[in-house]
Amino acid sequence: MVLKSSLAYINGFFYYITNQTRKIYLNSGLYNKKISIIDHKSLEYKPSSNLLDCLIKYDKKKSKIEDFYLNSIWKNNEINERDYKKLHSFFWLFSLDLKSSKKVTQSIILNWIDSNENYNFKNWEIDTLSKRIISWISNSKLTYEDSDENYKKKFNNNIKKQVNHLINEINRSAWDDNKIIGCAAIILTGLSYHDKEKYLNYGLGLLKKIINFSFDSEGFPKSRNLRQLIFCLKYFILIREWLKESQNEIPEYLDEIIFYLGQSYYFTWQNTKQSLLFNGNNETDNSDFDKYLKFHGYKFKYESNEHGGYAILKNKNILLAVDLGSSPEKKFSGNYQSGSLSFEIIFNGKKLISNSGYFQNFKHQLNSISKSTAAHSTLVLDNHSSSKTKKNSYGAFTIEKGLKIIKKSVIAEKNYWSISGSHDGYLKKYGMIHERKIEFFPEANKFIGEDKLLKKRKFKSSNFEIRFHFEPGVKITKTQEGRSILIELSNSGWRFACKDHIIDVETGLYFGKKNSFIENQNIFISGMTRNEDQIIKWEIIKI
Repeated sequence: MVLKSSLAYINGFFYYITNQTRKIYLNSGLYNKKISIIDHKSLEYKPSSNLLDCLIKYDKKKSKIEDFYLNSIWKNNEINERDYKKLHSFFWLFSLDLKSSKKVTQSIILNWIDSNENYNFKNWEIDTLSKRIISWISNSKLTYEDSDENYKKKFNNNIKKQVNHLINEINRSAWDDNKIIGCAAIILTGLSYHDKEKYLNYGLGLLKKIINFSFDSEGFPKSRNLRQLIFCLKYFILIREWLKESQNEIPEYLDEIIFYLGQSYYFTWQNTKQSLLFNGNNETDNSDFDKYLKFHGYKFKYESNEHGGYAILKNKNILLAVDLGSSPEKKFSGNYQSGSLSFEIIFNGKKLISNSGYFQNFKHQLNSISKSTAAHSTLVLDNHSSSKTKKNSYGAFTIEKGLKIIKKSVIAEKNYWSISGSHDGYLKKYGMIHERKIEFFPEANKFIGEDKLLKKRKFKSSNFEIRFHFEPGVKITKTQEGRSILIELSNSGWRFACKDHIIDVETGLYFGKKNSFIENQNIFISGMTRNEDQIIKWEIIKI
């Protein structure tokens, strides 16, 4: 144990020294000279700004640049980190009316260039820098057209200097999302400046590596992150549309990953129209993206009931979704939530059973809480999560010890559904296998659940809880005899029952809306594990 702690300290020390040395180098004149080596090609391809409709949420009412003249704000140190990044990403350019003054817009950009000509760790981060490049080029009607030669030279040179830095640093990023945004910025620069060798080929080659590294054989993100699935599909389609509009060849691997991601998107969203709160997802409305796909001729389909480690069964009234997947590898687990065998039920568009959602800001303590098994509608032993996590050098919790799905089954018949699976997440510490089976009888609108605790070697007794979370606003009432609980949705009433174990109601936290929380309620079954196999049965029936 002492040796392990010593090695961790030594690794941490060397990481700190390396990181500090790197910072000194990036701020040196030597590095500035390196990234300042550029050609003098001018902006040629100017993409249609509406190609970014899939990424940018436009305000219905457009603003004029004169309404927020920003020249002085580049030196404002009192702005908070989130607003600072938004400001320096320049994505606010997409909210401008095209009748805004080009002269004012260009003077703001020129002022930014003069204030941030050299590397600055605060606003040259990969995601902020990449968004800035994309925004500057995509809004060329305001940022570039009708400008003088001196401005164009500074504009072109600064973009290339930033992209040179991006190429140097992008492989050091620990976040796939940032790499994909950066990759898009490099490709767009190559297309816009007709620089195939230095930028376009590099960007496309990097894109291929990201795809090969980050997606499984069926094109599902190895992170099993539903939010990342949609994020990647949007950027891959954007890159494809840029290539198409600029009359460049579209790589076969790009068409292939869009096809597979499109199937996954259909499976998890278009076929459900629900934000399923598994593994890093939040409440989202993707209807605008659906319109974008239709307008650009993208149509996806997927017929199976299981994909990416998830099972989804649905009919006209009911949708049942279950996490049947193993935990991802450590390097893909930054946003993984330990909710193996957790489930959600939707009745006529309203969630009957939910998970608690995800607090995305990994610097906040609520991030680790939202990752816990207790934040999901599944079984918890001794208040420990089914996967063990550890904070990495970036401050994010990643998996140290994951779990495997041992067996699973999905049955979908007209009058009978069944989803079952088991995992080994509690095997090493408690000597237990958790096996869950959820049956649904459509004619009776009745769910019957069965959670088995299967004793193995090195059994260790502990308390257990099986939680069933609800969205805020769902009314929960415990009956007088204490053997059942009434659940009131806005469109229906249900009864939860468990005859042989203690059931109760508890207040918790709901993280379904991005980086926010609100109180919710959950039902829980509690008890102690025994030195023998146990079966805990429960039911949910419409009344």
